[in-house]
Amino acid sequence: MTKNTQQAAEASGRVGLWLIGARGAVATCVVYGLAGLRRGLIAPIGLVTESEHFERVPLTKLDALVLGGHDVCTRGLTQSAGELVRHNILPADLVTATAPEASAYEARIRPGVLDSADVGLADLHPTAAALGGLPPREQIAALRRDFEQFRADNGLSTVVVVNLASTEAYREPRAEWRTLAAFDVALDAGTAQPASMLYAYAALSAGFPYINFTPSLGSAPAALRELALQKRVPHCGADGKTGETLVKTVLAPLFVARRLKVLSWQGYNMLGNRDGENLSDPLHKEAKLRSKDDALRSLLGDPQVHTKVGIDYVPSLRDWKTAFDYIHFEGFLGAQMSLQFTWQGSDSALAAPLVIDLARLAELALRSGECGELQHTAAFFKSPIGGGTHDFHAQFERLLEYARRHSR
Repeated sequence: MTKNTQQAAEASGRVGLWLIGARGAVATCVVYGLAGLRRGLIAPIGLVTESEHFERVPLTKLDALVLGGHDVCTRGLTQSAGELVRHNILPADLVTATAPEASAYEARIRPGVLDSADVGLADLHPTAAALGGLPPREQIAALRRDFEQFRADNGLSTVVVVNLASTEAYREPRAEWRTLAAFDVALDAGTAQPASMLYAYAALSAGFPYINFTPSLGSAPAALRELALQKRVPHCGADGKTGETLVKTVLAPLFVARRLKVLSWQGYNMLGNRDGENLSDPLHKEAKLRSKDDALRSLLGDPQVHTKVGIDYVPSLRDWKTAFDYIHFEGFLGAQMSLQFTWQGSDSALAAPLVIDLARLAELALRSGECGELQHTAAFFKSPIGGGTHDFHAQFERLLEYARRHSR
């Protein structure tokens, strides 16, 4: 992009939103939901940035967001939308009315990089398979070309990259992830790396904000956090907080504040769709379970308390998830009591508005000259990269304070 073209793009205010996992359920809800919001066909329910707290904050307008993305599958967006219609997530009339926007988005989807641990996908795109076999430096270069071409083709001021792909297999920490210098040496040596880290490296090195809505590594390792500071780019994650864990981070502080002793907190999740199928693999499940359990243990502050989360794939649930939690606690005089709750919801419908919120907040941060971890976004994540408390009330107050500082 030439200097004059870049200046024109900045003046236009158009911002790219690049979705990794572009044909997945969450991305599909983002595409049709955003189109519906623009047309006034649906209400902005679930969008935090559309609340009264952000009325005076100079966020990117919803009309200014341009969507594109990467995916490793050949499945069409209409197929994903059709499944969500049948499962009572997407309204059929919304899908019909916003078909032109969906078609334009589909045309901007490019084959992504397949994670080295994921092979044998039934609908794997051959180009994605080929990219997955390239040296990491070439993979990063290919991803950057897609980001930068998207920006140039659409006259965008910047591109916010959001990881919505299926959870990667768990990896033990590596020494090369501790510093950027060590990571660069590993890349130059051709050492294979998790796809989420390659996407994060490509985005941050190009100067684009990166959001990791998954439990995968993304920009969390120290090497990538160092890159973000070096390039002066904001980033945030990890693992969007949409359901059972959201409730836990609201309830757990209650027990601590009232000095009620939690004896055990047992959770059990059942989910369908492709994410559920992906999590039926032990290594993929391990990555997810770690992020779900860490928040609760941190809030309760007792390393001896029994906490456990189970996840099972139940195909017939499709895009719906059911979570049961049993909390066994002790009160005054040693009286033992319990609280139980059941959460039933669609993670995709819950996640989609948060993706839009985070993209707007990341773009504002970039425009404001902020870089590194966006600690005010912790309320959106199970495992906030910037650390700090997992107490949802405290996290949300930090977000509101950020909004007050940026209000005009």
